[in-house]
Amino acid sequence: MAGTDSGTTGANGGQDRPIVIIGASLGGAKAAEELREAGYRGGIVLIGEEHERPYERPPLSKGYLQGKTPREKIYVHPPQWYGEQDVTLRLGTAVASIDPAGHTVTLADDGRIEYHKLLLTTGSVPRRLPVPGADQDGVLYLRRVEDSDRIRAALRPGARIAVVGAGWIGLEVAAAAREAGAEVTVLEALELPLLRVLGREVAQVFADLHRAHGVDLRFGVTVAELTGDGTAVNGVRLGDGTTVAADAVVVGIGISPATGLAEAAGLEVDNGIKTDQQLRTSDPDVFAAGDAANAYHPLFGRHIRVEHWANAVNQPRTAARAMLGQPDAVYDRVPYFFTDQYDLGAEYVGYVEPDGYDQVVFRGDPATREFVAFWLSGGRVRAGMNVNVWDVTDPIRELVRSGRVVDTKALADPGVPLGELAEL
Repeated sequence: MAGTDSGTTGANGGQDRPIVIIGASLGGAKAAEELREAGYRGGIVLIGEEHERPYERPPLSKGYLQGKTPREKIYVHPPQWYGEQDVTLRLGTAVASIDPAGHTVTLADDGRIEYHKLLLTTGSVPRRLPVPGADQDGVLYLRRVEDSDRIRAALRPGARIAVVGAGWIGLEVAAAAREAGAEVTVLEALELPLLRVLGREVAQVFADLHRAHGVDLRFGVTVAELTGDGTAVNGVRLGDGTTVAADAVVVGIGISPATGLAEAAGLEVDNGIKTDQQLRTSDPDVFAAGDAANAYHPLFGRHIRVEHWANAVNQPRTAARAMLGQPDAVYDRVPYFFTDQYDLGAEYVGYVEPDGYDQVVFRGDPATREFVAFWLSGGRVRAGMNVNVWDVTDPIRELVRSGRVVDTKALADPGVPLGELAEL
């Protein structure tokens, strides 16, 4: 295939060295899939610490956690796919170090694998709660499928669940807990949920949503200690001395990119593994994608790191083609994510930081939970979020990509098709 590398000769002159992917995740599996679809016939080794074959993580706080999505549906590929595609899948295998100069990966069991190209899809790790009592039984985090299993077991009718952190994970777990009949208290340091992500105007919608479903929301609070009975957690002591009784505490205070291997290998790391627009790191034969990658985005003219499913699906495809030498392999997709909470479904397209917009425009009434919100800067749409309004992500994406100044009155008018605004 034109523009691809057969894989028989590495950039360092070695023969028959495989492409190695560290991180048997959604991203790692999608990279392997793209390599084969692009015509690469060399070896592929996919290494993961977990014993599960690659799976998708969004169901862990949504359908799978709620018992609506069967376990088999979360996996990226059926088990036979890896053999059929001649992908060597090394599960339950930790990587100890990377030697870019020697093009080798050393495993925790002292095994060594030489590589032609290397892709890091190492993902991220949950931030731990740094307070006394946080190591007790019943203190739960959500990242892996077994974490979702443990949380689901705790979501019983009448159970008292405390959720620390009102981000996406915290709110989705709170929704699942309420639907299971549990009593839920959400503890958040800021004045509203998702405040840094959505801003006050849209964050209020999610506060109202959870209150309407019986969640006890407590804002502006700090956690001082997790109390216990000697065997397991039984409450959360707040900074003001009050205690929230809890049979389980779910902590969702954010994630950190898993950059330890990259940093130890001498790769450039800054809020993730820094890459160019082709997902290439500071070493020309090492690439990174997904949660761990802080990639240069040509549309925004800066490095950004996105912690969502769409990046894990799409970035590795670009990295795979870039590893095969395709010069047009550039990652310039507009970021996208989605959430499901109770009867609210939402999709968000674009990228804007807390200080990156000067106006929020609503199309529809937020009080009805059926609307589209747009974040603008200088009259240009930087991001849009459709809430219980469907089939509008494409024109929102085009509005973001175009960078054109829009008529805000037309933007707010449901009678003006978004497609027309995107095509002006």
